This record gives sequence, structure tokens and C-alpha cells, in this order.
Amino acid sequence: MKKKLLIGTGVVIILLTGVLFYLRSATKKHSPNSTVTYNQNEYNIAINYCQPFKKGRVIFGPKETGALQAYGEYWRMGANEATTFNTETALLINGNELPAGKYAIYAIPNETAWTIAFNTENDRWGATAPDEKNDVLRVQVPSTETNTIVEQLNISFEPDSTHVYTLLVWDNVSVKIPIKLVKK
Repeated sequence: MKKKLLIGTGVVIILLTGVLFYLRSATKKHSPNSTVTYNQNEYNIAINYCQPFKKGRVIFGPKETGALQAYGEYWRMGANEATTFNTETALLINGNELPAGKYAIYAIPNETAWTIAFNTENDRWGATAPDEKNDVLRVQVPSTETNTIVEQLNISFEPDSTHVYTLLVWDNVSVKIPIKLVKK
């Protein structure tokens, strides 16, 4: 009897594991994985994220509007698993030091400014907020309403003569996160 129970339990565990792997892979079809890198002038940065689509939805706004991402609430800056930010060198993010490492990067959007956080819990799946005690850095950056609608979330790097910016655009919102190397 015990043997049958153990075998039955093992089969259920294997089936559930298979279903979970299938569901994770199926969600990537709707929000594909993307990696953007910047490897110039001593910068070695990579951001891995999943790109959801607007699909006619209100993306950012007050909770009452039914926005997908309500103002003042945690957002993983993508879909599926946590968006990760990897840097091989210490950086200044909006003037604040971020040590070299791999972080989950997330945002708390608001109408005119976003809080951007770098957290050590970088292997998370789903929309549950990480423990804020593990935030290594939090900064505020302005957000801008644009005249163009961007259907799919896009994160890129935009260098100028003094900074490298991480640029996030989706729907009619643009956010630029200023980055500099820490001078040794």
C-alpha cells in the first residue's frame, strides 16, 4: 500500500512539474524574452526582460481607470520572471552608487516620476513584489508622456557625451535612467 502511495505521489509531482514548465514556456509566446546589452567604454551592462504587448489596454494610470499597471504599485518592468540588470562594474545610477552584480530591477510608476529599485532577489517569477529589505538601491527618475504609442515594451540603451541612459518605452510613456561609471 505504501509503495502504491509513493508511486502515485511521484507521478503527481512529475505531472505538476511538467504542467508548470509548459505554462512558463507558453507565456513566453505572448511576452517574448529579450536581452539588451551595452558593452562600450568600460561599461558591461545587460538587461534581460520579457516584452508584453499593449493589446488595446490602458497600461499606466490610476487604479480606477483599470490600468494594467496602476500608479504607486510594484511593477517588474516586463512580464513573466523578474527583469534582471547585470553590471560587471560599479555604476552611478542617477548619481547613486550601484555595486557590480546581478539585480532584479523593478519600478513603481507614477504620473510624472518613477521609483526604480535594484534588488538582490533576481530569480523571481510572477508579479509578486520582492522584499524591499533586499533593495540595494532606489532612485527617482522622471517619466515623460509621448505623442507616439509603442505597442510592445522596449528597453534600450542611449548614450550621450556624459551618460548612458537606460530607456524604457511602452504605450505613451518614456523613462530614462541615467547611468555613469564610478570613477576609481
